[in-house]
Amino acid sequence: MDRRNFLQKSALTAAGLSIAPLFGKSFASVYGASAPSNKVKVALIGCRSMGWSDLNTFLGFPEVECVALCDVDDKWLNTRAKDVQKKSGKSVPNLYKDWRRVIDNPDVDVVIVGTPDHWHCLPTIHACEVGKDVYVEKPLANTIEECDLMVRAARKYNRIVQVGQWQRSDPHWDEAANYLKAGNIGRIRTVKVWAYQDGKPTLPVKPDTNPPAGVDYDMWLGPAPKRPFNEYRFHYNFRFFWDYAGGLMSDWGVHLLDYALEGMNAGLPTRVFGSGGKFAYPTDAMETPDTLMATYAYDGFNIIWDHACGINHGLYNRREGLAFFGENGTMVLDRAGWEVIPVVAGKDRRMEAVPFKKGEGKGLKNHVTNMLDCIKTRQLPNADIAIGARVAKMSHLANISCRLQREVVWDDAKSRFVGDKEANQLAKAHYRNPWKLPKV
Repeated sequence: MDRRNFLQKSALTAAGLSIAPLFGKSFASVYGASAPSNKVKVALIGCRSMGWSDLNTFLGFPEVECVALCDVDDKWLNTRAKDVQKKSGKSVPNLYKDWRRVIDNPDVDVVIVGTPDHWHCLPTIHACEVGKDVYVEKPLANTIEECDLMVRAARKYNRIVQVGQWQRSDPHWDEAANYLKAGNIGRIRTVKVWAYQDGKPTLPVKPDTNPPAGVDYDMWLGPAPKRPFNEYRFHYNFRFFWDYAGGLMSDWGVHLLDYALEGMNAGLPTRVFGSGGKFAYPTDAMETPDTLMATYAYDGFNIIWDHACGINHGLYNRREGLAFFGENGTMVLDRAGWEVIPVVAGKDRRMEAVPFKKGEGKGLKNHVTNMLDCIKTRQLPNADIAIGARVAKMSHLANISCRLQREVVWDDAKSRFVGDKEANQLAKAHYRNPWKLPKV
């Protein structure tokens, strides 16, 4: 075993993980001209929802083979094993309930991380350490500290990490952003971004119970605090509890705010003020705000985020989207496409309208295509980990401000809040023993 692999193994052992030694395996020998089967061997961690959507899309490519599935819930592990066999005609050779066995498997080339947000960091970093590429669901991580570590790991180990912000691979989004950057609607002073989601209903309070049969609940909790099992803290609804996710802000926010930043050619703001709470469902089980507005202050313009659970009629009669208000016109952009509405002042029409330009609607397929291409070329993917980290932090800034109910000041160069111990504590990952935050 060479020195690099010895150090990788030592790092995993120090983090409380046991892993078999890997003997200098290079990706080129697995996928490329020298590969006997010319197959990309993929494993999925987290099989129920978006993880399965991702894997199902990967399996649409003839060069992809699924060699492992991992889930803490026997029901979904076995269901997806059958689904893979039906899709590919081949059974999955390895079924695991412990994600570390995926990292331990030298046959795995690419790891898909489709877990709840609080489980994105550890598998991604340790996959990078042992030379595997990663497709990780959005948001990149549940804390700012984890985002920074994950970017550092991807760069240190020269890994391809694609974040599941698949709009980055749906062409009409970049077409719209480039139209804005060319100055076509004039100077932009306000960007409004919204997600009004009637599919996010109230969660009535339910009593704690024992975990369902076949569920390794302690592994599901992982680094999160130890709590009794509750149906509403598990599977889909995990996203409404701070231990595991950031609510609607980090669910939809990372998709939409990503293109607010892209369209304005902007980085993270210095000042953020978020305000909201449980205005729709004040007594239900949800912890994250069902209503939140946040202002991101920049020199010369503001980005304004607005979300609400239980409502479906946002600006321009769209459930979610972005509006860039320029001096000459307003661009409205969403998953369906984009258009420009001209400013008319009296008899003065300041620009011509741009009729609605429909998107392809093939974002996820294009995203996986881009991932597979980048595995071969080693070029950065469309939603590179640094892009995912930037917008994940953007959503965390608003959530932290809302939780503190005051403005926060962010120093992006130092990746910390200025003179604010409370905010900096909320930016950190606090792992439950025996799980340890990796050192990269």
